[in-house]
Amino acid sequence: MTNNDILRRLRYILNIKDTKITKILSLVNYQAPLPRVVSWLKKEENEDFTECTDKDLIAFLDGLIIEKRGKREDSNNSHKVQAPIRLNNNLVFLKLKIAFNLKSDDVLELLSMANYKISSSELSAFFRKKTHRHYRVCKDQILRKFLKGLQLKYTMPTESSNQQVTKVESRQSAPKKLEGTLRMPAKNRVNTIGNQPTTKKPKKFSW
Repeated sequence: MTNNDILRRLRYILNIKDTKITKILSLVNYQAPLPRVVSWLKKEENEDFTECTDKDLIAFLDGLIIEKRGKREDSNNSHKVQAPIRLNNNLVFLKLKIAFNLKSDDVLELLSMANYKISSSELSAFFRKKTHRHYRVCKDQILRKFLKGLQLKYTMPTESSNQQVTKVESRQSAPKKLEGTLRMPAKNRVNTIGNQPTTKKPKKFSW
């Protein structure tokens, strides 16, 4: 997955506007003009598309952690993005886990929602240091499934909204109440004048 893919998916999951992305970046003193942010969200085939660099995405993820969790008590207000490092899926996975305040069981549940199951030991291997013997590379498929789980959890309609939709659908599908008296087909009507039924005379054909 590219950095632009990840940013686009997170914007959808969080349901935020482009201007909100600039505000999240500013939380780590990372300045990105709005047109630049908009260009990150464009499709690759668009002529205005701009690549979202590792430093750009790291700044957004660090800002997202502050946005959702607040600043650490031992941190100062001059939080700045460190020197550019090589961003990988493992680091993205870890920062999102921190931002959404997820425990291992929560992550496993999200993966399960996206029809992907792994053990807790396999999951912990993604968050180990590269030098650890049990370190495991997080492939695109796993990160994509995790983002899919976040999407299902945070963008699914609430129970109350589902009930409202059900009520609307039931009202629409209910038979309409007939107003006034039922209208009888014309052929079955009788003339009530004089209480005598009327019958149509057969037509005469002229040859």
